[in-house]
Amino acid sequence: MNERFVFDTNTLISSFLFKDSVPRKAFIRVTNIGDFFASLETISEFKDVLFRSKFDKYLKPGLRGEAYSEIIERIIFVDITESITACHDSKDDKFLELAVAAKASCLITGDNDLLVLNPFRSISILNPSDFLNHF
Repeated sequence: MNERFVFDTNTLISSFLFKDSVPRKAFIRVTNIGDFFASLETISEFKDVLFRSKFDKYLKPGLRGEAYSEIIERIIFVDITESITACHDSKDDKFLELAVAAKASCLITGDNDLLVLNPFRSISILNPSDFLNHF
């Protein structure tokens, strides 16, 4: 059985904007060892953030469209099965909900509000560097 993984939005964005970054290496590792999960809410947020004009200097809109297509081809969508209110920043609860619904092995994030919850219901919450060291 493949490992199951969830990325938060900022880490996933970084993995596409910065090709030699640690988040990119984590994304590549995930695609080699397991499956990547998203919910309609998390992928919608990813798309909204990815196409912000502030990222034009890093990646042209057409290339961001290709990045979005790559994500859509690789993800497995899951329905959220429960509402969770555990994170200091309530906007991040959607990633905990996704990780629980997907029965994820790990949530990969750089967000301290999520990292302090490691582990959450037996799900590892790791920054990209720690993820690379553990998986």
